Amino acid sequence: MSTTADVRDDQRIQRDVLAELAWDAQVQPNEIGVSVDRGVVTLTGFVDSAARRWAATRCAQRVRGVRVVADDIEVRLPGTPGRTDEELAVAAARALEWDSFVPADRLDVTVANGWLMLRGEVEFGFQRRTAERELRRLRGVRGITNLIEVRPPVRPPDGRIRRDVQRALLRALGTERVTVEVDGDTVVLGGVVRSWWEREQAERMAWSATGVRQVRDELLVGG
Repeated sequence: MSTTADVRDDQRIQRDVLAELAWDAQVQPNEIGVSVDRGVVTLTGFVDSAARRWAATRCAQRVRGVRVVADDIEVRLPGTPGRTDEELAVAAARALEWDSFVPADRLDVTVANGWLMLRGEVEFGFQRRTAERELRRLRGVRGITNLIEVRPPVRPPDGRIRRDVQRALLRALGTERVTVEVDGDTVVLGGVVRSWWEREQAERMAWSATGVRQVRDELLVGG
């Protein structure tokens, strides 16, 4: 049951999210609805690209007090003729080739009704994230399914992954509130962070460690 304080906090978060959406030039705020229930923000409405949808979610995550963001925004392309799937596939291939951090020759992109499917293998987690980010920016993309697998060339000694991630977290975030556990080649992040920015940074650092194939993010965002 929500208390009066919960309702007041939710109203403040809702106002702040709406203000953040209006402030960010990448978003179409008049087409996005915002509701909040005990710190859980739900975004609804329609945008004209996957990039705007992603930007709207990022806006909500930046607001203090937001615990979870539920993205129910739908991508609806403008009524005028846009890129065909074939044209979008060519644009996606070129975008990957132009990024020097992405091994484009090891990746495959298929397109159906504006939705991109990414497959292939990379050696590092940041390459997987970079490939998706590059394609999300393309005009005409409705959404992306990222099935790229991370296959490190070597497996570090036992304990190396955990130690490397913990040190990176301490250097960047200056906190020991994030716990790091390693199950084989999977890193599990736990604990509490102060913001979505810290949560994203923690996940990025875990993916950057040599030998990591999967990252399971169980971090909570606290006040």
